[in-house]
Amino acid sequence: MQAKAQEQSTDPVWVQICEAGELNPVQRLASRLAILQHPEAQDCTLYRPDEFDADAEEEDLGDAKVMFLGAFQAPAEWDEDERAEFFGDDAPERFVSAFIECEATPAAAEYFTAESGDYLACMQADGTVQMFYLYDYFEDESGRKCVLIRDDEELE
Repeated sequence: MQAKAQEQSTDPVWVQICEAGELNPVQRLASRLAILQHPEAQDCTLYRPDEFDADAEEEDLGDAKVMFLGAFQAPAEWDEDERAEFFGDDAPERFVSAFIECEATPAAAEYFTAESGDYLACMQADGTVQMFYLYDYFEDESGRKCVLIRDDEELE
């Protein structure tokens, strides 16, 4: 890890965020930087719905990088009932795994962490916007790994 990145791993805000999640700040920062700098990471914007008013406009959280990992694979130990409960009425092929990292530095007012219920907008190579719903996530030292549901509705 570069010296500058090493210094950032001791930033009090970053350390507090990592400690709250029981994560090693140095390892988690290394994975954060690797995702943000990965050549396959795509620009995206996250939005959060108003939890008190379903008709209100979503809050624009800001810019992030998303690194798609492929189709979500349910853990082998899940039985049929667990799979049915997780996927609900949605087709399993609409579920994808991805790492998401906010582009703002953790000490900045613009910093956010992606949460279940957020929406992600990602520009596709053909210029169309693809929307995803953040269904679930798990965070460890390798990053915030999210399960997204692809929204197949056409945007105008």
